[in-house]
Formats: sequence, structure tokens, C-alpha cells
Amino acid sequence: MHFDPSIFLILPVFVLSVIVHEAAHGLMALWCGDATAREHGRLTLNPLPHVDLMGSIVLPVLLFLFHAPFLFGWAKPVPVDHGRLRDPRNDAIKVALAGPAANGLMALAFAAIARFAPEAGAPGSWAAFFAPLREMALAGVVWNCALGLFNLIPIPPLDGSWVLMRFLRLRHVHVLNRFRFVGLVLVMFLFSSRTTSNLLFYTPLRFAVNACLGLFGVPGTGAV
Repeated sequence: MHFDPSIFLILPVFVLSVIVHEAAHGLMALWCGDATAREHGRLTLNPLPHVDLMGSIVLPVLLFLFHAPFLFGWAKPVPVDHGRLRDPRNDAIKVALAGPAANGLMALAFAAIARFAPEAGAPGSWAAFFAPLREMALAGVVWNCALGLFNLIPIPPLDGSWVLMRFLRLRHVHVLNRFRFVGLVLVMFLFSSRTTSNLLFYTPLRFAVNACLGLFGVPGTGAV
């Protein structure tokens, strides 16, 4: 196994992206009347309350070190008590979409950093010193677009399922919530096919990454 030192640039970006995603859920829930996330200390960018040892560190590191064709991971879900929301049926959608929306804003912020970070420079120069910042920024665009789009897939337990459930009868919502594990299996099955994974994820991801970078005049990376 060949150790890739760029993991020290990529992993912090990944951890920050998933933390912002989860904290955004909790912040939106607070704005909608549910203070559960705040009471559990989850409205923070401190990674310790959010990090899941397996999903946030071990699995992404192993996939990266073994040059897996994809990287995957997760943070501890932010606790939300839908019974405390002022308008549970509609506010649940706001809480669910807050995570992907935060990732979209993060992707734009990283694209702006990539625009001004130097690509390279002479050894010992300031440009050479800050060049890794560009690699981190480009990774941030890809990661945040990926997290946002993946979570918008309308299959439980992903965030997009709350939009779907808003238009279903209550008994159907209860059925979907009981089969969250089945939903994860279905997502893995869909991503095992190149055709469906391209249609559902990789084609929209390439478009989103190139759109974010294009807004700031940064050439596409070809990383997707």
C-alpha cells in the first residue's frame, strides 16, 4: 500500500464538509422551534461532537489509502425532535434541505478560494507555500457538491426523502421510516450500476462542480 500524503489536505476538507452539513440541520431546526441539537451541543464546528469514528475517519481513510474508485463517509446525525417544530410537516423539509443547501454555499466558498490560491510557485516562494490551498479548495468544491447532491436523492434515510414524504399520506411515511436500512441497500444497489449511478449522481455532480468553478473562472478539474 502506497501512502499518499495528500490525505492530510483532503481529510480535513471532508470532515469540515460533513460537520457543516449536520450543523446546518440543527441550526434550521432551532430556527423552526426545536432546540434539541443545541441542547446536545451539536450547533458547533468543533468536530468532536459530530465525528463518527468509523464513518468520518476510519472508512474514508481506508478508501483513500487503498485508492478506491469512490470515497464515502458520514457524521453522527444531528438529533431533531419533529414534535417540537412549529410546523412539523413543512418545517421537516426545511431542516432536511438545510444540509445540502449549506454544502452548496460551502462549494461556492471553496471555488472562490480556488480562484485566488496560486497553482504553483518557485521553491521557497509564497506561491509555493500557499499552493496546497488550491488543492484543498478544489477538493472542497467536489466534496460539498457530492454531499449535497447525494443527500438530495429521495430515498430514506437521505435528506431528499423528506421532500418525498411531504406529499405522501401519514401511513406511507411511517412505512418508509421503518425501512430506512432497506433504503440504504437500495442506494448501494443503484450505485453499483454505472448507468444508474451516472444518471442519479455523477452527471449532475460534474455539472455542479463545473458550474461552481465556472462562476469564479476556475477551469474544471476533471476530478469527478
